[in-house]
Amino acid sequence: MNNNEDFQLKSIGRRIKLARNKLDLTQEQLAEKTGLSPRFISQLERGIAFGSANTIISICKTLKIDPNFLFGDLVKNSSPALVDMIDMKFLENYLKLNTYNKNAIKVFTNELLKLQSNMFKKDA
Repeated sequence: MNNNEDFQLKSIGRRIKLARNKLDLTQEQLAEKTGLSPRFISQLERGIAFGSANTIISICKTLKIDPNFLFGDLVKNSSPALVDMIDMKFLENYLKLNTYNKNAIKVFTNELLKLQSNMFKKDA
């Protein structure tokens, strides 16, 4: 496997894990719903295995995601997708928050950006 293929498998795996976490499913629950083994789900998420078209379709249906979520950026270009540019642990934790706390994070982030912008204006 070359570096590009390794990158692609890991990217797809991160997206599967992200979608699974968004639905608050364990690997075991996803495995049960798709008829796959938990070990295979783990391998998919780590980018060390890849499934057949039927497997990927089953995963997409179970996770309620469009296949473009998994493959879109890989087919269109080789630049990293948004999900590859952000801290995955932060995103996984964010998705576990309730709506109130998600809104609090948005407000806090906006305030931090304003402060940061003001600091740069003072330095200029």
